[in-house]
Amino acid sequence: MTYQRLPYDDAASAEQMTSDARKAAAVVTALRRPAPSIRYEDYPREVPKPTIEVSEAAARLAAALHLHLD
Repeated sequence: MTYQRLPYDDAASAEQMTSDARKAAAVVTALRRPAPSIRYEDYPREVPKPTIEVSEAAARLAAALHLHLD
């Protein structure tokens, strides 16, 4: 006695498998979004650097630990 595993639970009809494939393709198509631009003009040229403020308490603590927060 031999057993051959099928890719589906039961042997589905070709029409049902085609319908499943079309539904899956519709879901994937709906989820697609355009790729980001790689053009230089689409990005800002001057990006300000973030500033980090060190509180007076943190500066005193760093000084006590001999750290330099300049």
